[in-house]
Amino acid sequence: MRHFTLLPEVACAREQQGFFEDKVSKAVTMYKVDLPEDQYTSKAVERRRAAESARKERIFNTRLRVMGLDLHGLEQQVQDRKHQEHLERQRDKAHDFLRLNQDEALVQQDNSEKEQQINVHSHLAHYWSTYQRDAGLNNDLRGALTHPVPENELGPASMQMFEGEDKGAKDRRIEQIKFTERNLSAQKSDNERRRMAEKHRDTLTGLGLMYEDQRGREICALEEDCRRAARVALDNYNHALTTEQAEQKREESRRERRENLAEVWHTVTSDMMTECPEAAEKQPGGGVLTDRWRGMSPAQLRAIHREREKQCEEKRKQQDKDKCSRTSFGVLLLKASQAAEDDEQRETEMRRHRRREMDLSNRLLAREQQTHQEYLDKIVYTNKPSKDYFLQFNTGSR
Repeated sequence: MRHFTLLPEVACAREQQGFFEDKVSKAVTMYKVDLPEDQYTSKAVERRRAAESARKERIFNTRLRVMGLDLHGLEQQVQDRKHQEHLERQRDKAHDFLRLNQDEALVQQDNSEKEQQINVHSHLAHYWSTYQRDAGLNNDLRGALTHPVPENELGPASMQMFEGEDKGAKDRRIEQIKFTERNLSAQKSDNERRRMAEKHRDTLTGLGLMYEDQRGREICALEEDCRRAARVALDNYNHALTTEQAEQKREESRRERRENLAEVWHTVTSDMMTECPEAAEKQPGGGVLTDRWRGMSPAQLRAIHREREKQCEEKRKQQDKDKCSRTSFGVLLLKASQAAEDDEQRETEMRRHRRREMDLSNRLLAREQQTHQEYLDKIVYTNKPSKDYFLQFNTGSR
């Protein structure tokens, strides 16, 4: 829907009032009358100038003047934009809430994993301290082997053990060496068993591959035997088919020879070869059998010659008549062509006469037009308008 903004009647009346006030102010200025400045008048002048500038912008704007302004479409665009921004804000809030929930879930999962690890470590430490106190496997063998010295070997003032000394270090080192050797031997045996298992697995894999290859070769051999048997069967079938076709051809040639001999015998013994004149007149309806007819009699030939001579005489008469007709038609055609040539010559002369008259008329019209153009250029259009003449138009809104 297009909305065009129009000035109300009140605005028009005020503009007229402002126009008269402007006239009065100009008259006062012209006669230099010192009158006190009226605030209402100055406001009216400013208001009128603002209205004039707005009117110029509205009138000289081609798009607004021709197309109008679609206020409903603009309002709909604004509403759609606001709705889109609202949906984007709601989506961002939902994403933020989901992200916070995921962060909290990840933090809670991390805390639970840490607590589980702490519990596992505490249970493992308790197990070590309870069940592996003497072995010292997971405690770096510190304090695992202790050999307490009996009290009867050390007197109350012997001072043979001081703080920080360890008399069982040598035995513990020997136990550590033995323990390391046992671990190494266990690792070697494990490695040997693993290597044997891998070797056994490789052997089984090789045997499986060999079996697959052998199976594939057997399948290929069976397929080749099947193809060979199929080729032999096909050759046998083709040979049998060829033999059958040769036998059929021989039988066909024997049958054809028998039929040819029968036809030759029938032709030799037929009425046509024996020249029986009665055989050609046995057709019902009074006709003649053409395959048995041996020719016409002399009377029939004389009748045919008489008819042919009669037809030749009639044809000569018709030709003479046609010749006379063609001669008369040629004479008429010659007269018509001479008349047509005379008419064409007269028409050509008339066209030449009309062309001369038209050329004369065109020269007169050209001379008149040239004279009129010289009159316009030298007398009428002597005062050409300047650029300032065209710039004085379309400068105001009225």
